[in-house]
Amino acid sequence: MEEMVKLNETTGSQVTEFILMGITNRPELQGPFFVVFFLNYMAISLGNLGIIILTSVDSHLQTPMYFFLRHLAFVDLGYSTAIGPKMLVGFIEEKNIISYNGCAIQLVFIVIFITSELFILSAMAYDRYVAICKPLLYMVIVSDRVCWILVALSYLYSIMVSLLVAIKLFKSSFCKSNVIRHFYCDGLPLLSILCSDTSEIELIIMIFAAFNFVSSLLIILVSYMLILVAIIRMNSAEGREKAFSTCGSHLTVVIIFYGTLVFMYLQPQSSHSFDTDKMASVFYTLVIPMLNPLIYSLRNKEMKGALKRLFKKCFKHSFNA
Repeated sequence: MEEMVKLNETTGSQVTEFILMGITNRPELQGPFFVVFFLNYMAISLGNLGIIILTSVDSHLQTPMYFFLRHLAFVDLGYSTAIGPKMLVGFIEEKNIISYNGCAIQLVFIVIFITSELFILSAMAYDRYVAICKPLLYMVIVSDRVCWILVALSYLYSIMVSLLVAIKLFKSSFCKSNVIRHFYCDGLPLLSILCSDTSEIELIIMIFAAFNFVSSLLIILVSYMLILVAIIRMNSAEGREKAFSTCGSHLTVVIIFYGTLVFMYLQPQSSHSFDTDKMASVFYTLVIPMLNPLIYSLRNKEMKGALKRLFKKCFKHSFNA
């Protein structure tokens, strides 16, 4: 273990690789963890690819709500793929090494997809607000063009933030260590091994993290406050039930995702540790992307109907063949 903490005779900008500490350093747990996270990644891939395919091919799901759901599935699959396969390799390798460039690329994709998820969730909340509060104008306000603009802005902004953070980090010198106390290349563990002044990078990360979190959450909270007011004013119990069921899946996903981020980033400094961060990171990078397809499939009659239609179509084609 002591030799892992050394820099492999590299200093400063000469660092060519990093050692990822992984989820655990206990050899007896590597095998079981590999099996658990392999099954987890398979579930993420099948679930999110299923949603992407289903919302693309089924004519009944060509609405703004399922357009945003398709992109949510895409970003869930994106950041879990940026982390999952490399983490699985780490369980079977003696020394979990990631190259300097590989680490930078991994960080870039993780920040892109995580940031995009925040704003896609807020776009979904806005979509639900328009659907419930302004149903007659729904297709005008949330047109195909508006949907594409919202998603494109989310991706472009996320790419800008990601590249800025990655360039600032990787232009600095890593001379304290080349050991990353995490299972993937994340901003905070990388900051802890910089030997140059980190105040500017910390400020940039803090400003963007606060803006992304607060602005996206504010859109969601305002949307749901207006939705709640509209539901209370409804005379029909059936209308209220339909409105609640329309928002139920999205609200569940929002509570789980933002709840995890709040726990991770807003905990007191005294109780803050890399081990706690690792557990929270496992939850929001590998558990939530597995839960989202289940939440949207099990709580959504239209998704269940689309799945039945797809199975019938496939069965019919195979029978005719």
